[in-house]
Amino acid sequence: MTPDRPNQLDPDRDQRVFGRALRQLRNRAGLTQQQLAERAATDNTYISHAEAGRFGVGWDSVMRLLRALNATPSELAAEIEEQERSPDG
Repeated sequence: MTPDRPNQLDPDRDQRVFGRALRQLRNRAGLTQQQLAERAATDNTYISHAEAGRFGVGWDSVMRLLRALNATPSELAAEIEEQERSPDG
């Protein structure tokens, strides 16, 4: 752990950070929630809830979303790190 990161587990915070990272990747791809949902074979409510950090997203779903965004796991990780450094992170 880096000094600026909390040592405690906080699933709610992690879900919010992931959601903000997902939203950033989607916005960069120029997609709406509906378009991403269609590409990822899910519905826009799922995308909306994931971006809002309302639940955890499983690895298979993460990979499906990344493929739909033409993004890589390392791009997601970089965005998560950026979101963790933000004041809301």
